[in-house]
Amino acid sequence: MTKRLYIIVCLLMMFVEMNGQTSNQLIREGNRLFSSKKYAQSEILYRKAVDKDVNNAIANYNLGRSLQEQKKNAEAKKFYEAAAKLEKDPIRQSSSYNNLGTIFQNEKDYTKAIEAYKNALRHNPNHNNARYNLELCKQKQKQQKQKQQSSNDKKNKSNKDKDKKKQSQNKNQKNNQKKNNQQKDKQDMSKENAEQLLNAVKQQEKETQERLSKAMRQPSDRKLDKNW
Repeated sequence: MTKRLYIIVCLLMMFVEMNGQTSNQLIREGNRLFSSKKYAQSEILYRKAVDKDVNNAIANYNLGRSLQEQKKNAEAKKFYEAAAKLEKDPIRQSSSYNNLGTIFQNEKDYTKAIEAYKNALRHNPNHNNARYNLELCKQKQKQQKQKQQSSNDKKNKSNKDKDKKKQSQNKNQKNNQKKNNQQKDKQDMSKENAEQLLNAVKQQEKETQERLSKAMRQPSDRKLDKNW
């Protein structure tokens, strides 16, 4: 219980001490933690510095760095952009744009990365990392477009092949339907002819029976030959 109370008191003292510090003091303390790779702790102090002075370009830039180290890239971009707008020193402005470019580059958003590196070089033409990354992104963007074009060509070819196959299937289906209809017509005609022939035979047989019956009903008037 005593240990727990001690921790709470220490935290409260730290909180009071932090609230009493200036923005620059918080930045220096954050830098010490950042150098020790304690990025989450440094983030807290940099946020405090930004809260105390939202227009402090260094606080915004350093907060962007600590967030990027923790792969909180979406938020890091916001603070790099803010730092680039607030900063008056062209060298530090260039660094903000360069770091912003590295995030876009890792996300393979080469168009935005190229623009960020160009901004870095506009403010500091001697920024070698920005120059190297700019050329690398241009190559990657070209490869990306070629790959996309190749993928589109394959997709278009696949769609055309599917259309041809579908057309061929439809044509075959129509031909088969036509053949089936022709065969059905022939079968119908053959059946009709057979019925007609059968009816004709029946009618002929009936007429023959009627003639025989009539002949049998009439008296015979034949004369017999005389005996020899």
